[in-house]
Amino acid sequence: MAEYHGQIQLALAGFYDVLTAEGKTFRTRARGNFRKKSLKPLVGDWVTFSAETATEGYILSIDERKNSIVRPPVANVDQVIIVTAVKMPDWSSNLLDRQLVALEEKSIEPVIYFTKTDLLNSEEKKMFATIADGYRQIGYQVILPEEAFDETSLDQVEQLLADKLTVLMGQTGAGKSTLLNHISPALNLATGEVSQALSRGRHTTRQVALINLFGGFVADTPGFSAFEVFDMPARELGQYFRDFNHFSSNCRFRGCVHLNEPGCAVKEAVAEGKIMASRYENYKLFYDLIAGRRPVYNKHDKKH
Repeated sequence: MAEYHGQIQLALAGFYDVLTAEGKTFRTRARGNFRKKSLKPLVGDWVTFSAETATEGYILSIDERKNSIVRPPVANVDQVIIVTAVKMPDWSSNLLDRQLVALEEKSIEPVIYFTKTDLLNSEEKKMFATIADGYRQIGYQVILPEEAFDETSLDQVEQLLADKLTVLMGQTGAGKSTLLNHISPALNLATGEVSQALSRGRHTTRQVALINLFGGFVADTPGFSAFEVFDMPARELGQYFRDFNHFSSNCRFRGCVHLNEPGCAVKEAVAEGKIMASRYENYKLFYDLIAGRRPVYNKHDKKH
């Protein structure tokens, strides 16, 4: 039986479609020993598989992953476009910073794309221009369209996609599928209308698949409104705030967590307007959230 190597493009009901370097797609299943090892192949995984026909393959091994995310379950992600609504659902710096920290922890490069900018009045537009500039100064790429899904912003997204595996994430109703439909109208992905009463969307995406777009792969994925509680210990949280890292080496105490310590360069930078106040407030909230939770014992222990 011939052996091949390729990347999983689609995971659905226990089947995995794998694309080889030669451009052939094989439908495969995972061997039973993966289950015994609690190993589950993910979309984005590079795998070795055997196949007699294009529809009867078996995955033999999974290459080491560069990274993986849980929601959506995708491996080897190069960048995440965080689709962030300015309204409907309401703008939340807390949610955006939560997403940024979670991605920093996995060493995945974030891009922030603001949607629904057509709903802003002129004052609100100025406010979001300031917010966008704040995140740019931290070192993030930020796309704030003049008009919703305008050509300039879509061109920027297209250029970002080449040669990368990109995930779009954000709250349900923020406009992930709509953004993809604008980039490639032929996709015609099902978009969910936001229920105004609840300001929550319906889940419209039921599988994880990679879509070949502009020389790269994009995962269209279910929306979600929050990450699970952070994995890192509270004392390490600060290192995932890029803006803090510019100043933290000047803190008086090594291991300063930027809360009550004297001579804290991060708090000084916040007071001087060099770090966004909203970022520092969110940091304190996240710190309390992590510090206040129950201890997490060995994550690899079986859950009962």
